[in-house]
Amino acid sequence: MSKTSIGHKATAPKSLNFAVVICSSSRYQKLKSGKTVNDPSGDLIVEALRQHGHIVTSRTIVPDDQYFILQHVRKALSSNDVDAIVTCGGTGIGPADVTIETVQPLLEKEIHGFGEIFRALGYEQIGSAVILTRALAGVSRGKVVFCIPGSPEAVSLCLEKLILPEVGHIVKHARER
Repeated sequence: MSKTSIGHKATAPKSLNFAVVICSSSRYQKLKSGKTVNDPSGDLIVEALRQHGHIVTSRTIVPDDQYFILQHVRKALSSNDVDAIVTCGGTGIGPADVTIETVQPLLEKEIHGFGEIFRALGYEQIGSAVILTRALAGVSRGKVVFCIPGSPEAVSLCLEKLILPEVGHIVKHARER
């Protein structure tokens, strides 16, 4: 790591407030009907964030629907209690996968390397099928937004290798004036 990066990270915030949005129509329907919802990816996200000293200010499950995703991401972007947003799920290439298309227009700047590095790391684990996977990161309103796939393996990879090591650094730069 360069001296510049080390210096930036040293002055970056160490504890951030996160909003977590799980995009899953099946989990949303179970939740809506009063059934117990098993959300291993959401559990992984919350546990990893807390273990690294971050605070989860909200965690919600929404259907794979642009209206609901947009409503929750906009709310998080408007909140003074949120520094970073993680959406999980809805990033594939199927017709119902609309998370990327919904969130992308809200970003002031995209962090293209996030998806590129995620796929490069994913290739080592799952091979060429990784080309079907999309991931997005960017900044808006001084906050960072990550859109990650819904599989527990993808969640762990994104958190351990990309989000947790860089989130404070990204927020630091997103808030510079």
